[in-house]
Amino acid sequence: MDLLAIAATIALLISLIVWLKLHPFIAFLIASLFAGFALKLPADQIPGIIEQGIGNTLGGLVGIVCLGAMFGKLIAVSGAAQKIANVLIQFFGQRMITWALMLTGFIVGIPLFYNVGFVLLVPLVFSVVYRSKLPAVYLGIPLLAALSVTHGFLPPHPSPTAMVPMFNADIGTTLLLGLLVAVPTMIVAGPLFAMTLKNIQSKPLETFLPAELKDTELPSTWNSFITALLPVVLIASSVALPKLASNEQQTQLLQFISNPLVVMLLALLVATYTLGIKRGTSVTKLMVHYGEAVKDIALIVLIVAGAGALKQVFIASGVSQTLAELLNGVDINPLLLGWLIATIIRICLGSATVAGLTAAGIMAPVVAATGANPNLMILAIGAGSLMCSHVNDSGFWMYKEYFNLSLKQTLMSWTVMESIVGVVGIVGVLVINGLIT
Repeated sequence: MDLLAIAATIALLISLIVWLKLHPFIAFLIASLFAGFALKLPADQIPGIIEQGIGNTLGGLVGIVCLGAMFGKLIAVSGAAQKIANVLIQFFGQRMITWALMLTGFIVGIPLFYNVGFVLLVPLVFSVVYRSKLPAVYLGIPLLAALSVTHGFLPPHPSPTAMVPMFNADIGTTLLLGLLVAVPTMIVAGPLFAMTLKNIQSKPLETFLPAELKDTELPSTWNSFITALLPVVLIASSVALPKLASNEQQTQLLQFISNPLVVMLLALLVATYTLGIKRGTSVTKLMVHYGEAVKDIALIVLIVAGAGALKQVFIASGVSQTLAELLNGVDINPLLLGWLIATIIRICLGSATVAGLTAAGIMAPVVAATGANPNLMILAIGAGSLMCSHVNDSGFWMYKEYFNLSLKQTLMSWTVMESIVGVVGIVGVLVINGLIT
């Protein structure tokens, strides 16, 4: 009966989002209430359990996500993203321009959330299209593959960051392993796959041509690259820092410095000076940009909160442990199972974030019961959450309209690219798992 309750809850969640078009946060709350009753929790305790799930999930996450949004906003409005794109395109030249665009999407996509990165970088692709006369899809797919990879695999993006506490994983280790998976994945789904798309012709709408800043208005090359990559360096170093201590006092200090919230605050403060104050932007104007950034990601934070509520209902009812014990006897790699569950939910719902967090709520007890690597489980679910993007995904339609493509062309390019990311991603996760176990 418990498994039927889980299946009914997921079916209800899908129906509320797909058919009734409810916002995922509202749908998660309704599904959580339904699950509470279906799993026979005491009625008076269900609201408290939901509140506990929301609080536990957002407690260690909301600060990191909001600081990350502010950081990404500054990278965009300061011109650092444009500078990075210009330098890479000039360095690689037209013969390897798809590799330059892939790296642009990867470097800029680390601090920028997906929708913001899409809106910012796709117009830059179109400016390259008009200058080089090369097909828009051929140039755009490598950049978008890199954006998808950072969105699904790498902190401080919301979904992988939110899964870190759900699995008791380590954010620095997740980032390092995520980079190992991300690089070959975006190469295959980006420049290599793009070579098959040269015959897809499209004329991007002139509306989306960017109003680029003048070169004199852009930050320096070093400033742009070092500042944009600072969160990656700091989060990655958080793995090693505590191990350098020689006494208890040093251990406490290094653990404080390597805390993800402190890391993101430090990165933002550095960027505020190097890309803002140092270049003549007033603190008041910077704070306006930061306020806009938080508004941009508010709905994502609510989705994460809703997923946390549903996860807590599963835990409180004991069904998570029942599910873990059941799956523990099934002859399937738990990483592959997490990927498969995320894939199914992604196909049904469309949202990568919702798919990833819903699958994580189901798989959290399985990780504890099977001893699966929690950092790799985050990446496996992230890969599944990117699979098979189609007509129920907002990203599918953004790509179609921006690139002015037919439905068939969008399926042949975007949907296949996202599926390649998902398949190569899980293969990379399984290879790493085989090497370290």
